[in-house]
Amino acid sequence: ASSLPFPPRCLSMETFAQVAEAGVSSPQFTALCAWLVLELRALCPLEEDVNPTQGPEDAEMFQIEVSGLLGELRCPYSSLTTGDVTSRLRTPDSCLQLLYFLSSELLAARLQARKKPPSLEEGDRATEAKRELQHICQALGMPEPDPSCPVHLLMSDIESKVRSSRGRQSACASGLCELISEARATLPAEHQQMPPLLKVPLTSATWKALEGIHGALGSEYQCRRRMMLTRFDVTIESFHWSERAKHRRTAMTEAVEPLRQSLREAGSQVTVAHLLAAREDFSRITKTSSGTSRAKTSCAVNKVLMGSVPDRGGRPNEIEPPMPMWEKRREGGGGGGQQRWGKRGKKKKK
Repeated sequence: ASSLPFPPRCLSMETFAQVAEAGVSSPQFTALCAWLVLELRALCPLEEDVNPTQGPEDAEMFQIEVSGLLGELRCPYSSLTTGDVTSRLRTPDSCLQLLYFLSSELLAARLQARKKPPSLEEGDRATEAKRELQHICQALGMPEPDPSCPVHLLMSDIESKVRSSRGRQSACASGLCELISEARATLPAEHQQMPPLLKVPLTSATWKALEGIHGALGSEYQCRRRMMLTRFDVTIESFHWSERAKHRRTAMTEAVEPLRQSLREAGSQVTVAHLLAAREDFSRITKTSSGTSRAKTSCAVNKVLMGSVPDRGGRPNEIEPPMPMWEKRREGGGGGGQQRWGKRGKKKKK
């Protein structure tokens, strides 16, 4: 999460002008842009994200992220979307224009969120979730919960009920309590209301088909793992070809063998239960350039901008077929092939 260098109530046109004057190399300017984008992402399903910088050396990466965000927001200002990526925010006016655009988008998103009434589908999902909680209470022997009771309080009552039965089923209750605590701490608020990814009822034939698919995928996974281990062994063996490595073969083997052993013993932990527990958000495909993915893949190499690369060809449809070159006959006959033919075909005179 991005932190704002000053309280949000202090934001004004004068503040924008002062921050924009410092330019894109200022961490204060990038922090303000990142905070505006963070507030906007809370209201709009944006895939791109902008991260604050630590110094002028991160300015190029920041401008690349801003370019992707403006493209997703369909920014109408050509001065912010065309031209060289690293020169679009070179002037204080362009930086101020970026702040005005992000703040106007945030204002519009907040107005739309206020005017949007709660949908019937969201109400149905909440009702379905509460119904499931009622079934849990019934299974635990608890009284029927009050419909107006908040969900987090109901979860606390369920956790207390489970903990009270620890004397009879201590191991099971402890594991279930830990699962409830982890679920309440890590899962998003809307996850309990999200319908499952698999909505069709499962018959005996469907179960058998799922088990077959699971077995086929497991075999494919094991095959790929064996191939990876083989390539791993070949790569390690190539290091042993060096003269310097021949004397360290034992040390290299001792260092690599624990890793190889863990790869050989580890198997797929995915079961059919994971399919039944999957929710609709599992079917969403996240772009590799999104903020969620970039948070784990961002590195110093991404900050290097490649210039113009010469055309190296490689297109078969543009290559003309080679034509044979014809030469005139030379006096004295051909080469060695003709001589060999002459020796085989020559007859002895009587």
